[in-house]
Amino acid sequence: MTKKSNQDTQGNSAPNVDDTAAERSAVDDIMADDLTAGLADDAEPTEEVDPLEVARAELQQAIDRELRGRAELENYRKRAAREMQEQRRYADLPLMRDLLPVMDNLCRAIEAAEKTHDTASLLEGVKMVVQQCAGVLEKHHCTRIAALHEPFDPHLHEAVSQQLSDEHPANTVLIETQTGFQLHDRVVRPSQVVVSALPPKDECPEDKCPEDE
Repeated sequence: MTKKSNQDTQGNSAPNVDDTAAERSAVDDIMADDLTAGLADDAEPTEEVDPLEVARAELQQAIDRELRGRAELENYRKRAAREMQEQRRYADLPLMRDLLPVMDNLCRAIEAAEKTHDTASLLEGVKMVVQQCAGVLEKHHCTRIAALHEPFDPHLHEAVSQQLSDEHPANTVLIETQTGFQLHDRVVRPSQVVVSALPPKDECPEDKCPEDE
């Protein structure tokens, strides 16, 4: 009885081992199929690139760059014009600051003269103010034009009249009626002068008449 039972047990156990192996094989097959399917899903299909679409995209990028460049250039021009306008508007600010003390001293001289009625003090004060004003002009490179006893220069001098003279060569500045000034090498205003002219030969002394050529 026992022997038969053992045989039955052994006979039943053999099919169990085969079933387990079969199940494992089936599981492996399923995992392999899933892995293959996953790899197939991850792989993206290769699409052909249209050269025309690429050219259109590059053209649009170039147009965008050009538009941005034009906008930046226009902004720069507007900013430069605004800065230049401000510089021109306030270019005289340093000169104005230097001239204000001159005006203050001139007002003080007038007030002092009104209180004391001392014309000598007023004259001395005005002379000091004139010197101060000349210093301000020189500081800003505005200098006097040399004129008296200089040869007449139409670029620097303006002749208002002529005067006969046998003591100076012709076209020599004899009198300066108004002082001229120049800023660096540019004339602010020319000097107004009286220019010499030689008298006729019959009116000049023999030792001072110019020799005939």
